[in-house]
Amino acid sequence: MKSEKDYINGLIAGSYKDFTCLYELYAPSLYAFVFKLTRSTTRAKDILQETFINIWVHRKQTNPDLSFKSYLFTIARNLVLNEFRKNINNPILSDYLEYCNQEGLSENPTEQKIDFDEFNRRLQEAKKKLTPRQREIFEMNKEDGLSIHEIAMQTTISEQSVRNQLSAAIQQLRKEMKEYLLLFILLFLA
Repeated sequence: MKSEKDYINGLIAGSYKDFTCLYELYAPSLYAFVFKLTRSTTRAKDILQETFINIWVHRKQTNPDLSFKSYLFTIARNLVLNEFRKNINNPILSDYLEYCNQEGLSENPTEQKIDFDEFNRRLQEAKKKLTPRQREIFEMNKEDGLSIHEIAMQTTISEQSVRNQLSAAIQQLRKEMKEYLLLFILLFLA
């Protein structure tokens, strides 16, 4: 039985069989991940296919020493975010927002500011539930804009430990920020 790394090396070499094995290995969990974000079977299937097309097209750039699963899920997440951004500029959404403004259904700027202030307040509360290390790493990366490498150098821990702590922090914050998940994703994960 081949290992995941063998499949990845085969993929890089152009083996369609190894690509298919990787697809069969990761497609179910990747589909579930994308569906959770999009809530659309059609979009989830499209993004799943587009993710694997990207993997095939850019197979030579795949690093077999890094986590293939993380690479795959990052591509899918970016495709989901691109989909959200397209919808924000969608004429139908623009028409709906204009309709809300005309009908007095939309919030006024003061209410919108209160909502954003509420988002910030909830974020600060959610960050208190993180471990001190998770909070430090999240703030360094997402708020101060430091790279994983820079954080590792400053905190004197390995880059993988930084990634693990950041991933755990984001996971916890996503749970805590359910009501503001789209705004959280756009601000911190885009």
